[in-house]
Amino acid sequence: MAVNWELQGCCHRDQRIFIAAVGVSTVVILLLWRTFLLTPFKLITVFLHETSHALACKLTCGDVEGMQVHANEGGVTQTRGGIYWIILPAGYLGSSFWGMVFILASTNLLTTRIAAGCFILALFIVLFVADNWFLRWLCLGFIVFIAVVWVIQEFTSFHILKYVILFIGVMNSLFSVYDIYDDLISRRVNTSDAEKFAEICPCPCNGFAWGVIWGFISFIFLCASIYLGLVILS
Repeated sequence: MAVNWELQGCCHRDQRIFIAAVGVSTVVILLLWRTFLLTPFKLITVFLHETSHALACKLTCGDVEGMQVHANEGGVTQTRGGIYWIILPAGYLGSSFWGMVFILASTNLLTTRIAAGCFILALFIVLFVADNWFLRWLCLGFIVFIAVVWVIQEFTSFHILKYVILFIGVMNSLFSVYDIYDDLISRRVNTSDAEKFAEICPCPCNGFAWGVIWGFISFIFLCASIYLGLVILS
């Protein structure tokens, strides 16, 4: 069966539900951005940001010495070795990538279950490398949360797990773009990943420029996830 890259016949019921779910998730996130209700999801996004640093370190033959996520929505990953110019951008761009993966996984019940299972496994593994108890409790909390939602989906006709996975995906995509803007463009945090990257990169770009570039790439990830989701559902 040929892939409908041109989205001919768009948009049927499943595609409309997908677009509506992404839209509703976006509106809810923007409306509740400054409230405590989104804090757990912001913290899990920080977790995925730090996890991306850790994965980049391991994939470039480095060692991860520890990982922390704090209640103020900050985080740090201690690494040794690896390729630094790959590890540094992996946090922001990794968050955007995981956002796209979660959004696309939500288009099918099987891939939703796979994404949820892999997410729970990642949270479980981090329990053993976390450097602070806050991150451990965050992981445990989301393991229980995802497991409960999963059970509810399996014993009811409401596919709630699919929408939770999609919401986490949209949250990661939006938070990544906002975090890049807040840290690298509007406030210019001197200790940000982009400022550090600018110091080691031979290119003439400063931290602000890298922030704009990474922000643009993150936005492309978000747009691509919506387009590919519609293609998958066509």
